[in-house]
Amino acid sequence: MTRAPGQPGFKLEKLMQATIFHNPRCGTSRRVLERLTQAGLEVWIVEYLRTPPDRATLAEIARAGGIGVRGLLRAKETLVAEPGLDAPDISDDALLDAMVAHPVLINRPVVVTERGTRLCRPAELVEDLLPPAA
Repeated sequence: MTRAPGQPGFKLEKLMQATIFHNPRCGTSRRVLERLTQAGLEVWIVEYLRTPPDRATLAEIARAGGIGVRGLLRAKETLVAEPGLDAPDISDDALLDAMVAHPVLINRPVVVTERGTRLCRPAELVEDLLPPAA
């Protein structure tokens, strides 16, 4: 088991890093962040509502996570239905433009580690991104 710095049994080794696109008001996002830190990862927190990712980053997250741009869209938001973003024929470009303009449309939490990229909804999906237990 990897121990965090300052904990008994900590061994000096390269810590695995993770980036989380996080909303601190979201319970799922908070649970995922807690699990990342429990696993001893060095976590970079991107509060995407304050510091939204650019279009290219969103497209890369959708590709790397294997969910496509539509899978990255938070379908529950009222901003999705009002302008018709839920229409089946809307392009990925239009969805990306909408997410850049309104970051609340980005589904969360998204986690990126050396083991992959994943939309961690439900929170248990983060387990595949954690380092193997020692």
